[in-house]
Amino acid sequence: MRLNGAVDRTTHIHTPSLDQLDLASKRVLVVGGTGGLGRAVAQQALALGAEVTVVGRTFRDRASDRLTFVQADLSSMREAVRLGKELPAETYDVAFFSLGIMSAKTREETAEGIERDLAVSYLSRLAVLQGLSPRLGTGRPDSAPQPRVFIMGAPGTGNIGNLGDLNSERGYKAFTAHMTTVAGNEVLVLAGHRRLPGPAYFGLNPGLIKTDIRSNFLGEGSLLHRLAEVAVGVVGPSPQTYAARIVPLLFTDDLNGRTALMFNNKAQVILPSAGLDTAHTERFLDSSEALLHRATR
Repeated sequence: MRLNGAVDRTTHIHTPSLDQLDLASKRVLVVGGTGGLGRAVAQQALALGAEVTVVGRTFRDRASDRLTFVQADLSSMREAVRLGKELPAETYDVAFFSLGIMSAKTREETAEGIERDLAVSYLSRLAVLQGLSPRLGTGRPDSAPQPRVFIMGAPGTGNIGNLGDLNSERGYKAFTAHMTTVAGNEVLVLAGHRRLPGPAYFGLNPGLIKTDIRSNFLGEGSLLHRLAEVAVGVVGPSPQTYAARIVPLLFTDDLNGRTALMFNNKAQVILPSAGLDTAHTERFLDSSEALLHRATR
């Protein structure tokens, strides 16, 4: 398994430099924008002039006429469905999904009966997109480019998920459960244009970056967690460095007319995971939608 995916040497996407970007006319939605990489991306877009809406549980910044906070607990699928229907998606140019955790050492279950990592890191994104995608960007001028959805995870790393036990009910291993959420997010990128038409879909693999995502597995504030984050901070870029590389990608003209591309932390195109063909992605989404229906009925 390649942590950052394998670079696709046949496809090159040019991204403008930060000093070439003026986002004053752009509107960006960041689901998971109150912490970690999502917050860094939101702040970078805001600094370049965009109007930004962030969704999360705890707001750490100050609202302004260009920064709006929407509070939501996306461990709840009912809340995710509501959010997808109520967000003013018609005016957004880009929807960026970064909210995620890692599976705990022992299985955690939400009040709706969903393994917690699956709920937060994958199924909530599907639930939001079901309501969001048909409306995304439809209120903008006809000359505006196709709206874009960016889904953060670990695409291109060879994970196809555990379709036989999507919700980890028959057996639980933390790594296996988390890799199912990883596969789910890549499936959304690869099959989004078929199952959730309207926007173009792109995947992001940031690799190792110092955030709080490992706290659920290692124990928040534990010695092991602190040591792990120190090590990650040494080998990986900061959230701010990553955001400076990725925000130009969100708006590059080179993505016009494209969909289902995925990128590493240097904004290079990476190859999709072998095994995630059309038949598998369709079965994966069928199972996901059935689980989502069970949670919200």
